[in-house]
Amino acid sequence: MTSKQHKHFEGKEVTDHLKAAREKGTRATAEVHGTEMPGHTSAGTDTAKETAILLLALTTLLITFSTPHVLSILALFSAGWFFWKVGRSSLLGWARLERLHRLIEQEKWEIEHYRAQEKEELTAMYQQKGLTGKLLEQVIEVLMADDNRLLRVMLEEELGLTLESYEHPLKQALGAGIGVLSATLLGILAFYFGGFLWMALLLALLFSAASLLASHCEGNERIKSLVWSLSVGILSVGAVHLLSTWMRHVLS
Repeated sequence: MTSKQHKHFEGKEVTDHLKAAREKGTRATAEVHGTEMPGHTSAGTDTAKETAILLLALTTLLITFSTPHVLSILALFSAGWFFWKVGRSSLLGWARLERLHRLIEQEKWEIEHYRAQEKEELTAMYQQKGLTGKLLEQVIEVLMADDNRLLRVMLEEELGLTLESYEHPLKQALGAGIGVLSATLLGILAFYFGGFLWMALLLALLFSAASLLASHCEGNERIKSLVWSLSVGILSVGAVHLLSTWMRHVLS
């Protein structure tokens, strides 16, 4: 191995270098809301569930301590929560795109400056796929003749990126915004017209629907996912209720 090859492969064998590159691609493209789901769907369902739990927990606290103006407090809290979730989702999306662009620029630079080593990596990758002999040589020559195609292949095969799966950060933020608004409007209107029980019932239905949609998109068992999600949600709100009731008795 020449000194130039050693520098490019960082002292590793080609197969080890490919494994490290795939791990780097996985880290750089990891979704905050999960790797399998589209960004806006994941953001929407996750935020709807999170907002539902927060509203139920906050309302439980306010009622337990006999706090006046419950609806006004819920509305003010929801306004701040909306801007936080939308802004956070957008910022995380931009950060993910920046990491992706960095990887693209790095791979493009490597193709321009370490062409022989990129050819060696390409050969190793297609050998792992079972190509040998003349067919392997022809495939490598075709790919090496087109820099744009080579860049795409190296990004997808070496780093494990799927370029079509990346969404604009604002689309992901829109999904988060819809999730917050749906839970907020449903919860506040239900509390206004029917009280806490109606609020809890409708938000539980929204929580369940979001859990089912998320598990469907991920290809998970829907009933199992729903049961676990509801269990964690009930445990969270129940803990707030029990602790706040105990604290009220202690303070009174």
